[in-house]
Amino acid sequence: QVHLAESGGGSAQAGGSLRLSCKYTIKYRWCLGWFRQAPGKEREGVAAIGNDGTIAYAPSVKGRFTISQDNTESILYLEMDSLTPGDTAIYYCAASSRVASIMSMPAERWFDYWGQGTQVTVSS
Repeated sequence: QVHLAESGGGSAQAGGSLRLSCKYTIKYRWCLGWFRQAPGKEREGVAAIGNDGTIAYAPSVKGRFTISQDNTESILYLEMDSLTPGDTAIYYCAASSRVASIMSMPAERWFDYWGQGTQVTVSS
């Protein structure tokens, strides 16, 4: 049974940093990703790691966010730097057994398992 649990959300000032964690229970190497949904907007992809370690970012976060994975502890991270109020959203981690190597952020429809989400609020 696949289970994903995010933590680490909270509040930050513009220009600040936060680190999100996602503890997962997945036996094999799957594609893992971070998505976010701002109030009144559709959920969008943020960053992902393919099952071979390839990484992709959304253009809006490239150079500011870093996705990483600790396979020993089964934790997915999202380090968020240079935060702006536009980064305010609920952040979700997600897993896909159908995506392998990635060259760009996979679409939401490829991800079958989702965490409950964690709120990130950035104030100016």
